[in-house]
Amino acid sequence: MVKNPFAGRYEPDIQWFMDDLRPLGLEMAKRLVAAIGGAELVEGYGKGALVGAAGELEHGALWHAPGGYAMRELIGGSKAIVPSAKKVGGIGARLDVPVTHINASYVRSHFDSMEVGMNDAPRADEILLALVMTTGARVHSRSGGLEAKDIIGKDGLK
Repeated sequence: MVKNPFAGRYEPDIQWFMDDLRPLGLEMAKRLVAAIGGAELVEGYGKGALVGAAGELEHGALWHAPGGYAMRELIGGSKAIVPSAKKVGGIGARLDVPVTHINASYVRSHFDSMEVGMNDAPRADEILLALVMTTGARVHSRSGGLEAKDIIGKDGLK
């Protein structure tokens, strides 16, 4: 959870906030990798931002680079774009953060999401920031399509 410096007003110049969020993204990613047991175990990832009611969707978009690049830096060599979700919501709102395979977005077994939220957040002037990592496919995945063992890994798609 971070304070939204733009809450309650329109601000044309907001990109500087991405630089402010970079250390937080890296710290969150480090804690997540440690909790999982190491970067070599990470197979899926995603990110999201839930903006309080006094903010706007674009404020959540500022999490794309700080959150995504932090995870990719720690994992090392991942090819797929980090999927994301963002929305504006009131206290108690929930966000479904999408998850895909770290090297190939078309691996169906890793299509998933994780619901995030807090009962007392986000307050109107806050942004809830989330990073998600997984260590494997969905349990009992059998939806077909590209399998993780068949990833070519050139373009982040297949």
